[in-house]
Amino acid sequence: MEYVTAVPHPRSEAAAPARSGRRSLAAALLFGALGAAVALLATRQRWAEGTATVAGGDFPLTATGSDVTGVPAALAVVGLAALVAVFAVRRAGRFAVAALLTLSGAGIVAAALTGVADGSALDEKAAATTGDTSATVQALSHTAWPYAAAAGGVLILLAGLLALRYGARWPAMSGRYERGTDRPRRSPRPVDPERPEEIWKALDRGEDPTGA
Repeated sequence: MEYVTAVPHPRSEAAAPARSGRRSLAAALLFGALGAAVALLATRQRWAEGTATVAGGDFPLTATGSDVTGVPAALAVVGLAALVAVFAVRRAGRFAVAALLTLSGAGIVAAALTGVADGSALDEKAAATTGDTSATVQALSHTAWPYAAAAGGVLILLAGLLALRYGARWPAMSGRYERGTDRPRRSPRPVDPERPEEIWKALDRGEDPTGA
């Protein structure tokens, strides 16, 4: 009785890392770009609101994400630049840029969650509005936009983790240009001395029509 053992085809084994590399690349690009867009959008929205007492009345105050903290917006730009730079470097440089991308996402999450309970920006506005440096905002409340910024940071963090794990399988922008420079230059076509127009074209190209 004969037994047949299934042996995986070498081509299928080689194609598996390539497929996982393409999937991780697409996911990292999607997560990184979407996360940066969400974080930048969230920092422009209203994060906190309250009231300040002015001449016996209540004056409404609001603070945007950029008023509370500028860290998420700055790190979103850094993360987006790092995502692009991943394809411009190789080996240790790619690992370092991927680590920067990961840290950018983590920093956005930490800064956004810290800003959820931060009322200092509104306190400063209350002091400026009332003219009293000791004035503080009353009826302080926060919106959901800090959590949206944190979600954007999580997406950038995931993009960085994918770059750390699968970045070695991703293509590099410089590889295309390096392969292009390795191509041998074509030798000039011999000039037919019986055709004057070819002689003039060779002279215009800076070639010696005599072939010397």
